[in-house]
Amino acid sequence: MADVQLIKSLLKAIPDFPKKGILFQDIFPIFQDPLAVETLVTHIVHHITSNNLRPDVIVGLDARGFLLGPWIANRLSCAFVPVRKAGKLPGATTRVGYEKEYGTDYFEMQAGAVKSGQRVVVLDDLIATGGSAKAAGDLIAQNKGTTVEYIFIVELSALKGSAKLNAPTYSIVQFDD
Repeated sequence: MADVQLIKSLLKAIPDFPKKGILFQDIFPIFQDPLAVETLVTHIVHHITSNNLRPDVIVGLDARGFLLGPWIANRLSCAFVPVRKAGKLPGATTRVGYEKEYGTDYFEMQAGAVKSGQRVVVLDDLIATGGSAKAAGDLIAQNKGTTVEYIFIVELSALKGSAKLNAPTYSIVQFDD
């Protein structure tokens, strides 16, 4: 598919970021090309509609999920809900912890933002070990929503993060190493 090739061609591999030994896949070059952004949004919307996912809510993960989440939610006429690191959202929130290689981190969602029975698609830029995406799924479940799919621009498939999740995943670009 030409759209996937365009998206992949714009990813930039940054060695030793954020720490030595990590090869970071930078999505920001996509946003320097308006045609690529439109291609990415259209690709994700087409995937959601052609697979009849029928989301009520798009949940975007802090922070790169915020770049496309509202845009995609608007195209699908559904709500957008941010999941943020602890302490960043006003009002009452629900919270869940998740393990990172250097300790525990916390994600929050505004209480009542996802309602009982709502169908939710989770959107983020990248899945590696799956900890943050799983935390988002746990928050959705706490609020009695149903995660119908997790969507990522990039998947580091060798790390098997998708195996931790409670719904199917779709990633546009996969890297095995």
